[in-house]
Amino acid sequence: MAVVVLAAAALALAAPDSCLWIQLSWVNYLLMIVMFGMGLTLRAEDFLPVFKRPLDIFIGCAAQFTVMPLLAYLLGKIFGLDTGMFAGLILVGACPGGTSSNVITYLSRGDVALSVGMTSVNTLLAPFLTPLITYLLLRTSVSVDVVSMFISIIKVVIVPIALGFVINRLWGKYTSKVQDCLPLISVAAITLIVAAVVSHNAGRILETGAVVFIVVILHNLLGYASGWLLGAFLKLPPGKKKALSIEVGMQNSGLATSLAGTAFRSLAAATVPGAVFSVWHNISGAILANIFIKMDEKQGGLPCRSQVHEDRHGKR
Repeated sequence: MAVVVLAAAALALAAPDSCLWIQLSWVNYLLMIVMFGMGLTLRAEDFLPVFKRPLDIFIGCAAQFTVMPLLAYLLGKIFGLDTGMFAGLILVGACPGGTSSNVITYLSRGDVALSVGMTSVNTLLAPFLTPLITYLLLRTSVSVDVVSMFISIIKVVIVPIALGFVINRLWGKYTSKVQDCLPLISVAAITLIVAAVVSHNAGRILETGAVVFIVVILHNLLGYASGWLLGAFLKLPPGKKKALSIEVGMQNSGLATSLAGTAFRSLAAATVPGAVFSVWHNISGAILANIFIKMDEKQGGLPCRSQVHEDRHGKR
């Protein structure tokens, strides 16, 4: 995925005309496809960690909605981002984690049950917390339409996930046959989102130079580090520390891009941080997974699979 998204972003930046056929108005619909696919993979038992380990879930949710928004605010101020870029970066920080964090946690031999639980709860809280946090951090510089943002998250995220979950619940024997295709569909949709946003904002991205890339990379890496350090401070086991680190550092940047296009229509540059983050966090996530596995090997033990492992036949 990282290679495909990076290639699409490079093409859209170097030759914008090649991707301008992908309309920005398609972004919401493409994100709905990704969220619907996520819903099709969810099962009732995926929510068990919420009830069995509420403290772990609470820690992850609290970290997600405090660390990343505050990092975004501080980095935006330190690097003096213009209003549009600053608003976009805040949106990235205020969004929940995405499904990519679950995949990277699995590859890292982390606690996937915890990761899925945190992502699910964070996503359900997003309609309330994302607009609120965005308003609190931007109210002095940008007009934030909280109600519009709330409705957009419900429409683009919650409804497709809920619909996919219900369909999987009622007709699981049929949906299981198409689940192997879902990652490919999600990658295609995310790639189109990135290509659309980058091509339509290529000029603005090039004008900012390296600043937006530096800020986005620091935002992501500091998120990983903050999650890991918090886990170490709380003396969590390695699997939980990995899940917390990845969940905090990886954001649903596709949602941030979508919200920027609807909530900040007068600030076209607000879509750029989300697009850049979409490219970068898939690259950094793959690298981080390898680092975590190497750490396990150096400690002399076999990498531990997640507490929840689903094989190709859906058995747990």
